[in-house]
Amino acid sequence: MMWQPSLLLLLLLLRRGAQGKPSPDAGPHGQGRVHQAAPLSEAPHDDAHGNFQYDHEAFLGREVAKEFDQLSPEESQARLGRIVDRMDRAGDGDGWVSLAELRAWIAHTQQRHIRDSVTAAWNTYDTDRDGRVGWEELRNATYGHYAPGEEFHDVEDAETYKKMLARDERRFRVADQDGDSMATREELTAFLHPEEFPHMRDIVIAETLEDLDKNKDGYVQVDEYIADLYSAEPGEEEPAWVQTEREQFRDFRDLNKDGRLDGSEVGHWVLPPAQDQPLVEANHLLHESDTDKDGRLSKAEILSNWNMFVGSQATNYGEDLTRHHDE
Repeated sequence: MMWQPSLLLLLLLLRRGAQGKPSPDAGPHGQGRVHQAAPLSEAPHDDAHGNFQYDHEAFLGREVAKEFDQLSPEESQARLGRIVDRMDRAGDGDGWVSLAELRAWIAHTQQRHIRDSVTAAWNTYDTDRDGRVGWEELRNATYGHYAPGEEFHDVEDAETYKKMLARDERRFRVADQDGDSMATREELTAFLHPEEFPHMRDIVIAETLEDLDKNKDGYVQVDEYIADLYSAEPGEEEPAWVQTEREQFRDFRDLNKDGRLDGSEVGHWVLPPAQDQPLVEANHLLHESDTDKDGRLSKAEILSNWNMFVGSQATNYGEDLTRHHDE
């Protein structure tokens, strides 16, 4: 059967990132390889001046925070009350919001964009609508249907596409923790966003090594590292930033100073240790709202400090006055 690339595949080839499908003619990826945790908000954390935008976006997510900005104070507080009930129900349901429940809510909120992307992919991949995504479904939806033995026979650079398919299957098998060749939503999320899951760490490292390790010695040499960032034209002088990257490799990437990166060092580079931002923000909100200092929050305590958690037309007006006064 003639291979017809799906729209999804074409999109994936244009954006390597989460799905890990390199275009056969893709150029250097550079710092896009590093999976750094995104900040909870780009707004300044400026509670001292009554600007709680950072807290709003951390607690609600950026898009929902914009929705709350348009609400009346009464509706904003009412919706916050419903969120408080959800936080408690998702935890132990004891009528209080603990630090762990608050942190879990913030982490859940910050992952909304990932859940949205998985939902979009799910609707494409789950072709038989049975509530699971089989490897065969994912393969056919992404690469097109082929008769056995005819894979990519009608495509230029067929060997490259075969390698891409094999790489995807390997990642799928790692994400498929129960080994039934059928992905749950959680397992599909691990396939699409492996950087978010500890059990996928080794596959992220392996894929990075395969991309960069051109001489196949199991390590990333400095020239292989630079080649992923920059391709010199004949006679072109190496830009200063490339020399800076060589220094970065020497001083910060090559931890054991043997002149190359092993798997552990690659992991430290592309999946660097990160501060638990949701926990930091949860501690902050609890500290500012825990009036009786019992280490947990009642619904009343949260609602009494509602303008820190969520926004409304009233709090926006107050922030505008504060900024005008500061100017």
